Amino acid sequence: MTRTLSIHPQDPPPRLLAQAAALLREGVAVAALPTDCCYALGCRLGDKEAVERIRHIRQLDERHHLTLMCRDLSQIGQFARVDNAQYRLLKAATPGSYVFILEGTRELPRRVLHPKRKTIGLRVPDHALALALLAELGEPLLTTTLIMPGDETPLTEAWEIQERLDEQIELIIDGGYCGTTPTTMIDLTGMPPALVRAGRGPLAPFGLE
Repeated sequence: MTRTLSIHPQDPPPRLLAQAAALLREGVAVAALPTDCCYALGCRLGDKEAVERIRHIRQLDERHHLTLMCRDLSQIGQFARVDNAQYRLLKAATPGSYVFILEGTRELPRRVLHPKRKTIGLRVPDHALALALLAELGEPLLTTTLIMPGDETPLTEAWEIQERLDEQIELIIDGGYCGTTPTTMIDLTGMPPALVRAGRGPLAPFGLE
């Protein structure tokens, strides 16, 4: 049965953060967690079986970019190749409601990269609970928007996530309603930046309005 932890989104108690992180570390675990845009499914980067389950739940093929959710810009630099121009754009827009497509480094398993482009999505969320969880965990989470096959919008309430995904995931972190608008996705592998998906993040910082 899926476990639910109700955690305050702006002032998350350390005790509950520690419980959530422990559950993610224990074996294979998939969690639903709130972000600055909407709920996401997430797991540890090294949990191969958990990654496969996320793809199965969402019915995603290997060409779909998963997103590595990082706690800060330095962590993005560990997992993606970032030149000076890209760094300036990232620094101006993180934390924020963006996913950036970048070339992955050798720190990433090949199975989580786009099979041809060797790219991955990366982001730093502007959400106190998500950032606190990442800090407690001490590593990034591999994530994707929690929108079910056939649905037009992401799931928004913990009870609804429980109803739809009970026994398919191990943990639901209930941080309250956090919206249905996804991140803005920007491809930074070339210059100028290319818009992949318009979402909550403003386009002005990238000259894409």
